[in-house]
Amino acid sequence: MKAHTKETQAAITPDMAISLLKEGNERFVQNSKADRDLLEQVRDTIGGQYPFATILSCIDSRVSAELIFDQGVGDIFSARVAGNIVNEDILGSIEFACKLAGTKVVVVLGHTSCGAVKGACDDAQLGNLTALVSKIKPAVEAVTEPADPGLRNSKNAEFVDEVAVTNVNMTIANMHKQSPVLKEMEDNGEIAIVGAMYDISNGKVSFF
Repeated sequence: MKAHTKETQAAITPDMAISLLKEGNERFVQNSKADRDLLEQVRDTIGGQYPFATILSCIDSRVSAELIFDQGVGDIFSARVAGNIVNEDILGSIEFACKLAGTKVVVVLGHTSCGAVKGACDDAQLGNLTALVSKIKPAVEAVTEPADPGLRNSKNAEFVDEVAVTNVNMTIANMHKQSPVLKEMEDNGEIAIVGAMYDISNGKVSFF
């Protein structure tokens, strides 16, 4: 499998980009990865890069976007931060990826059993992590069930995962609100912005 060129990137629509990611994840789950020469792709991308997708995911070591979507060198931009939240720097990076580098889809990728989400559920306090976790707390508050305070913590796996899904949706809403550049591109059909969840138990990505 060859690295993408300017021509192959231009031919990809937002819907096609999502399909390519779904197909890649299916290969990953089936353990039938595409045949590619990564060093050849290194050489092919010396003069430029033409990724088709941008993935905003968590720093979790089990959730490497290149691996779980079975992509090679030069295929995707990967932005990673605990809890897959957005701030000015991340939004600027994604704006570059879409507006200047030509990617066709932005995927906000949460995952099950997320440590950052657990920290928000438990009101964790630790240095700079405190400020990061505070950006996830609105998702905790938005999930109203269970109402019992004793069940609204990291020990409740179902609650944690529901907060993670809500956090993905709220990150997308923040992206729309805080980045007129990305919102305009989406409104014009140049890109799609979608949410997804990765299941750490089986490697499967579910798109919303």
